[in-house]
Amino acid sequence: MPYPTDRERDRPWVIRTYAGHSSATQTNELYRRNLAKGQTGLSVAFDLPTQTGYDPDDELAKGEVGKVGVPISHIGDMRALFDGIPMAEANTSMTINAPAMWLLALYVAVAEEQAESSGLDYSEVRAKLAGTTQNDIVKEYLSRGTYVFPPAPSLRLITDMVAWSVTEIPKWNPINICSYHLQEAGATPTQELAYALSTAIAVLDSVRDSGQVPPEKFGDVVGRISFFVNAGLRFVEEMCKMRAFARLWDEITHERYGVENAKQRRLRYGVQVNSLGLTEAQPENNVQRIVLEMLAVTLSKDARARAVQLPAWNEALGLPRPWDQQWALRMQQVLAYETDLLEYEDLFEGSVVVEAKVAELVEGARAEIDRVQEMGGAVSAVESGYMKGELVSALAEGRRRMESGERVVVGVNKFDTTEPSPLQAEGAEAIFTVDPATERSAIEAIGRWRAERDQTAVDEALRALRDAAKTDQNLMQISIDCAKAGVTTGEWSGALREVFGEFRAPTGVSAATASGEGATEIAEVRERVRATGDELGQRLRMLVGKPGLDGHSNGAEQVAVRARDVGFEVVYQGIRLTPAQIVAAAVQEGVHAVGLSVLSGSHLEVVPAVVRGLRDAGATEIPVVVGGIIPPEDEKKLREGGIAAVFTPKNYRLTEMMDEMVTLIRGAQGLS
Repeated sequence: MPYPTDRERDRPWVIRTYAGHSSATQTNELYRRNLAKGQTGLSVAFDLPTQTGYDPDDELAKGEVGKVGVPISHIGDMRALFDGIPMAEANTSMTINAPAMWLLALYVAVAEEQAESSGLDYSEVRAKLAGTTQNDIVKEYLSRGTYVFPPAPSLRLITDMVAWSVTEIPKWNPINICSYHLQEAGATPTQELAYALSTAIAVLDSVRDSGQVPPEKFGDVVGRISFFVNAGLRFVEEMCKMRAFARLWDEITHERYGVENAKQRRLRYGVQVNSLGLTEAQPENNVQRIVLEMLAVTLSKDARARAVQLPAWNEALGLPRPWDQQWALRMQQVLAYETDLLEYEDLFEGSVVVEAKVAELVEGARAEIDRVQEMGGAVSAVESGYMKGELVSALAEGRRRMESGERVVVGVNKFDTTEPSPLQAEGAEAIFTVDPATERSAIEAIGRWRAERDQTAVDEALRALRDAAKTDQNLMQISIDCAKAGVTTGEWSGALREVFGEFRAPTGVSAATASGEGATEIAEVRERVRATGDELGQRLRMLVGKPGLDGHSNGAEQVAVRARDVGFEVVYQGIRLTPAQIVAAAVQEGVHAVGLSVLSGSHLEVVPAVVRGLRDAGATEIPVVVGGIIPPEDEKKLREGGIAAVFTPKNYRLTEMMDEMVTLIRGAQGLS
């Protein structure tokens, strides 16, 4: 979608809605409805088992199937997902990282089937395939947690995809380097710029050094690199950030990689505005938040997003309904088609204020990029825990400013008096819920798929994949062969796990600096922790656990940091644990409380499993609390099942939370 070079009205960006749930068939129906409403691109949300390379019947998938996206387990699911949607005409974004090669292989295989059934030349269809695979594994280690393999083999998979795509599907963006989740994890604008661009350098260096792309074609590689960013409420700063991003990207690709074609050096990015910044309290305020954040990435023509997707107003409450997604879609359409925004050249060219802010961001980001490069690049800075520690510290500082009132959040820490909301009136279905039968159906369906396929062909395809993974052979076509043979998501990932191994990223908690809160409140809680420990004859210990596949660990890490600050000994083993593993750790470490964090909607399945496990182990004196996006009706069920306390996004004062933890421990231990 190139920008016009004359004074005609600019073309709108690609208008998307991030969507997917329950099953491929139900999601296909949702996509068709959204396209009929004027959406111009598809953005596929995959469920957590798919994102982390598990089939629906895996133990770790329990409670997660179809919750935060659509489960895609094999080529049959991908056929159903795009039934009646011509893939050669679609613009599809897939938010997938560790198994990105596999999902692209499924996509390409189904596109080939569509071409054959329509009597089209498949080479022509390949040439038309347009869209993006997110495929940024570095930010998964730092923020979102859907990684599988160690950094080196993960970078190898990305390199193979980039090299293959540039030749075979030249309109496809094989990687969407994603600073979105870095901002959610606490990154300042400078850190967001520096760490995203450091990741881009790592990818481009790897592709160049692999020898898979001749030097004269390297400009094509640069031209297909795209970014996915976050836009927060400081929309002037965010707009300046994107202008700085464009300037730095042009500089890096020209000076480091010698790309002379200015068009290939242009920053190409899509955006979703800040979902985690939406509030549970007075959620109607989220509408204006979303609109203001959208302006940050659309007002400036010289740094305008090429694709935009907006969250729904009620995402802090749970999964949005189709009507909520329609509202978010209409926000984009009003801006693009009713206003005069697209009729003008860049509005900020020549602004002294904007230029000064851009220069400040560029200078700061350059310095941080240099620091990362001195460490050996982005991968080394991940493995050492440097970048993760910096993000955890930055997020802790942000929370301190919010708790102190230095940063105002309307309806949360200021202006919190409110009228009853008709949008949340009694009896109104405020959020979308996934039918519990979805998981059972998916498990039954994959059982049938395995029973009906040619197992010999599957075994041969997986053997070829494992053998090739042990060499430096490009794995993309072999993955497409696996897709056509009927291999499942879990089997593809499992074969590569055998060869590459798995990885547990540094949590960043031990490296994080203290919260900086020196108020009387934290000192009082620290004294309560010390006194209670003295009465029990041992230091108080808390286990912070992430059950299931939810990798959004920011909240859990902040709880762990604050618990440490008030004097608890903290047991935190990171993400992706089974309830049984959490129970075993709690018993072995002799903890006095367990805090669970779940944001994926699987709380009614995984949290009670931890409570049952502790009871079975005879550890009934350990209170269990849970935090996450938990609707009121679910909170009631959890409390009835033995959960001692439930914290949701409105409970933002972490020190008060720690004080309540001490009270729960004292009650469980029989202390007055």
